[in-house]
Amino acid sequence: MKQVVKIGGSLFPDYAIDLAKKLKNTDSCIVLGGGEFANLIRKYNDEQNFSEEVNHWTAIDCMDIIAKLVDDKVESARLAHTLEEVNNISDEGFTPIFAVSEFLKTEDPFECSWDVTSDSIAAYVSHLLNANLLIVTNVNGIYTQEPKEVGSTFISKIDAKTLLTFQESSIDVMLPRLLLRFGTNCYVVNGKYPERVLSLIDDNVNDYNFDYTQIIGD
Repeated sequence: MKQVVKIGGSLFPDYAIDLAKKLKNTDSCIVLGGGEFANLIRKYNDEQNFSEEVNHWTAIDCMDIIAKLVDDKVESARLAHTLEEVNNISDEGFTPIFAVSEFLKTEDPFECSWDVTSDSIAAYVSHLLNANLLIVTNVNGIYTQEPKEVGSTFISKIDAKTLLTFQESSIDVMLPRLLLRFGTNCYVVNGKYPERVLSLIDDNVNDYNFDYTQIIGD
C-alpha cells in the first residue's frame, strides 16, 4: 500500500465519489470522513450532552455510512473492514475503501474525544500500513486562520510542533501529535481538484504548481 488517502466528508457526495474513481490503480487505501452525518451528531450533542463514548463511536459509524455510500458508486473499489482485507483487495487490483468501525473497536487506540476525527484515524491506519498520508479536504491546505477571514495567510509547509499551537485548522487537533509520535509527514490538499491529489502520489511528478500544505512530523 503506497498511501492512505483520507477524503473529507465535506467533499461528499460528488467530489468524494469522483476522486475515489480516479484513485484506481494508485495503490491507495481510502478512508472517508463522517461529513454532515457526523456534524449532526455534534449538533445533537450540543442540545443533549451525550457521553463522550457515544459521541465518539457514533461519529465513527458516520464514517462507515459514507464509506458504504461511496463504495456503492465506485466500481473499481471494494469495502474493507480489516487491514488484511485492505491488503487483499489491493492485491486483487481494486481500491480498498476502509470502513473502520469494526477495526477500531478491536484496536481501540484513541480516547473518546472530538479531538479525534477521521484525520487522526487515517494517520493511525497509514502508520500500521507503513504508507504515506494525504488529507484531502475542501480547502487548499493549512491557513493561519479561517481562509475567508481578513488577513488569513496560506501555509505551504509547517512543522507539526507549530500546529500544536493553532486553535483550529483544516485538520483535527490530534493529528499533529500523531505525526510527531509516528515520525511521519503528510500532505493536505484540495480534493475539488483531483489532479492535485494524483500529482502528489505520482512519483514521476516533481513540479507541483498548485497550493498544498506539507506537515513535517519527522
